[in-house]
Amino acid sequence: MQIHGLNKTTLLDYPEHVAATLFCGGCNFRCPFCHNSDLVLNPDCQPRIPEEEIIDFLKKRKNVLSGVCITGGEPTLQKDLEIFISRIKEMDYLVKLDTNGYCPETLEKLVDKQLLDYIAMDIKSGMTGYAAATGIDNLKIERIKTSIDFIKHCGVQYEFRTTVVKGLHTREDFTEIGPMIQGGKAYFLQQFKDNENVMIPGYQSFSREEMEEFAKIVRSYVKQVKLRGMD
Repeated sequence: MQIHGLNKTTLLDYPEHVAATLFCGGCNFRCPFCHNSDLVLNPDCQPRIPEEEIIDFLKKRKNVLSGVCITGGEPTLQKDLEIFISRIKEMDYLVKLDTNGYCPETLEKLVDKQLLDYIAMDIKSGMTGYAAATGIDNLKIERIKTSIDFIKHCGVQYEFRTTVVKGLHTREDFTEIGPMIQGGKAYFLQQFKDNENVMIPGYQSFSREEMEEFAKIVRSYVKQVKLRGMD
């Protein structure tokens, strides 16, 4: 596993659990608003945490932590992800996976082997703007659709979420996102936060009023729609 970051304790990343968050390097997307651009573009230049060091840490924190979040970058690109998660599960941790959903076959395999307890999939945009939001040419949108459908019906706890970016998203994106995730259990609109690591600087945040308007659109399709990360 290419692990380049560790948040030792978080109350935010895994709903209703105290967890540790691991950051993997590499990604198959180039989202212009990505705030982990160093992990995406130059993972080999980032300090790497040995896998055994992570395992030892988790063994020592069993009395404090109940969950482990694996994020990135894009974790499903890691060739030994299944083996690594198996080791975590052997310690009776709950595992949450953050993913962009572009590798549905990996998600299916992990769920089939009962290695995931929670999946958080990023919905980058509406179908029309998905390629622009991911920053890649020749996007195979069917992969996104397959992951959405699988996650909704796989029996694992999940959420869909969108980081909402002024200059990239519009009201029309949410009129498309609603039908994309129709019938989903939970959807979060996350306010974009600018920082020095954003892949392409210059984007801004929407106001709470604007975010509430977008949320109202999606509520016609999804049971639970909430805002996250608002000032």
